[in-house]
Amino acid sequence: MLLKYFYDQKLAHASYMVGCQRANVAIVVDPGRDIEQYLEMAEREGVKVVAVAETHIHADYVSGARELADRVGAKLYVSDEGPDDWKYQYLDSYDHELVHEGDQFMIGNIKFEVMHTPGHTPESISFVLTDQGGGADEPMGIFTGDFVFVGSIGRPDLLEEAAKIEGTAEPGARDLFRSAERFKAMPDYLQVWPAHGAGSACGKGLGAIPSSTVGYEKRFNPALQFTDEDEFVKYILADQPEAPKYFAVMKRVNKEGPVVLGANHHHDMLDVSQLDGALESGTVVDLRPSSQFADEHVPGTINIPLNMLAGWAGWLVDYDRPTYLICEPGQLEEAARVLHKIGVEEIAGGFRIEDVQEAGLTKETYASGMPAELAGAIQSGEVKLIDVRSNDEWNEGHIEQAEHRFLGRLPDHLGDLPRDQPIVVHCRSGARSAIGVSVLQAAGYKQTINMTGGYLKWNSEGLPHVSAMQTIGTA
Repeated sequence: MLLKYFYDQKLAHASYMVGCQRANVAIVVDPGRDIEQYLEMAEREGVKVVAVAETHIHADYVSGARELADRVGAKLYVSDEGPDDWKYQYLDSYDHELVHEGDQFMIGNIKFEVMHTPGHTPESISFVLTDQGGGADEPMGIFTGDFVFVGSIGRPDLLEEAAKIEGTAEPGARDLFRSAERFKAMPDYLQVWPAHGAGSACGKGLGAIPSSTVGYEKRFNPALQFTDEDEFVKYILADQPEAPKYFAVMKRVNKEGPVVLGANHHHDMLDVSQLDGALESGTVVDLRPSSQFADEHVPGTINIPLNMLAGWAGWLVDYDRPTYLICEPGQLEEAARVLHKIGVEEIAGGFRIEDVQEAGLTKETYASGMPAELAGAIQSGEVKLIDVRSNDEWNEGHIEQAEHRFLGRLPDHLGDLPRDQPIVVHCRSGARSAIGVSVLQAAGYKQTINMTGGYLKWNSEGLPHVSAMQTIGTA
């Protein structure tokens, strides 16, 4: 048997290729949209990708299942569990098998058995693998998808938090408890292969180790220590990370079927004369480092540095309008791949930064200031201070004069902020707040300042703040 691990660092997404070397065939479990990596590995290992197994309708990235079915004719093994609202809708054009609890299928001499593990989503399934080609008559491991992670367990509130399907979080948590009890009854030696690692918003406290065992997770996974259902529900619904807005889009896209990109999909650099039209018709994202953007940029653009694109574009670009990029030519396809992975389909092209500069279009700047320089104006109320960190960071401690406006939801609060007063934006270190300043400027807020060094620098300079204990004491 062949087992290959693929990890997308930007999305904290893990996928797998399982190959039977006797039959020279392979299956990909929970593939991402960038399918070239699987096809290249299959060619290298001398196997043919003949199937895809998907644990559920994913919310955090665009699935590559349809792309593989369209490109190489891979058969799709997907869940038919759960309510009618969450059934796959694009399958009729492809070879597929709808699977349920207890179903089995073979890839060469490797057996996959379906285990319905609802909770994260109603249709969620896991695949238990037995290498019969190697002479085994007991399973080796389990592909858990977003059900059990290393050190954590899938969150059950995404349908309610992201897709806005009311009343699903608590029932999902109770389903998850029962699924966890089934998991704990499995043999300790089984390997656990999850679909995500640290950094994913599909759960809290995910570990960075790529795999584990049932026995290890039973002993050390905090979510698997509960024996009382109500206590588990209380734990699993508390302190989950913010659910990105685009998760609802992903659920719909993966249910209805992503656009097939094809082998020759690419994007073009555009003439700078088209930039005015781009600003009117879509979202224009400048991919440069924030320090360069602060010094000069095109009014109306937002700044998401390339290394932060996967984390923030899904929050801040408009999925209903085309997206344009200001970048170096060599960055265009890399950025487009990231955007396509999170469901941004209409990437209309890029503008070469040197052309934009030479055309004299980078007419806007924004100011930055160190905490010590800004403290007096903040404490006197001369400026409005906006904290764009996460809820957890805010609760751990914050500056007394700050208003909390999480970066991902900053565009939703633009009407709440004053236009006749300077606005200082801060985060932990200054990177997210720089994005926030660009969002405010693009919306017409001209008196914006980024706090260099952020909350960390504020504290290191001994400036006053409200600690977590003070927050609890005054609650």
